[in-house]
This record gives sequence, C-alpha cells and structure tokens, in this order.
Amino acid sequence: MELLKEKELHKLVDDLSRTFFDKPFKHEVRYNTRLRTTGGRYIPSLRIIELNPKYVKEMAEEVEGIIKHELCHYHLHIEGKGYKHGDPEFKALLKATGSPRHCQPLPSSAYQFKYSYTCMRCGHIYKRKRRVDVKKFRCGKCRGQLSLSHE
Repeated sequence: MELLKEKELHKLVDDLSRTFFDKPFKHEVRYNTRLRTTGGRYIPSLRIIELNPKYVKEMAEEVEGIIKHELCHYHLHIEGKGYKHGDPEFKALLKATGSPRHCQPLPSSAYQFKYSYTCMRCGHIYKRKRRVDVKKFRCGKCRGQLSLSHE
C-alpha cells in the first residue's frame, strides 16, 4: 500500500471514527518513522495519533485495526474515561469495535535465531541469538540438561 497524504490519512481516520465510534476525529494524525516495535501510538497531551509508515507499506490489511486501536485510546481520553491498556473501559471498547489488542510483527523484522537448544528431559526448545553454556544453564521448566540442536 502506498503512503497516504496528510489529508487522505486524516479522512481515513475520521471515516473509521465515524463508522465505528459514531464520533468525529478532530485532531491530528501523522506518520512517525521513529516508531520501531509498534504500529501506532496515541499521545494524550497533544491528542495526536502517530502511525508507523512501515506497517502501512508492508501490512496494509492491518492498518485499519491499528487505527481503530488508537481511536479507542483517543475517544476514551477525550471522554475522561480509562484509556490505558489495562483499563476495563479500554478493553471493553476494543471488543465492541473489533479492534486488535496488539499488532502483528512486521515480516521484514522477523528475527532469525542462530542457536536452538533442546531439553534432554522434557523436550522443550529454546531459541537464542547468542550461544549458551550448556554446562552452566539448565531447562527452566524441569531443570533438565540442554543440548545444542543445530546452528
């Protein structure tokens, strides 16, 4: 998906706000290239929604869900209700609007683990990016001995 211009992006957010929340979106929405691990964020003090442009480009099907999630924060904050992730009002609004709780990881940022260790007792697999000293560390589930599966 191509990045939308500022006015088109605001129109998209306003349309989703009117469709799912029956309320207009009156503040600013913009892209933030510094976002790394999240699809978007809501800044309560400025009443701004920021979106990660990588998600818009790579995962166009997720963008509507990300915007709805941020709109849940926005509308609850405007109304003076609990807008944080742990608040019951936030969880209820997410469920009512069909918004996702978390966004999927980007396909381009999928990390390749270099080492894989298997517990010799229970068979649990541990994936690590750094090598582990199997003489020093044990399985966290059953305290069994670990063995290097493959590199």
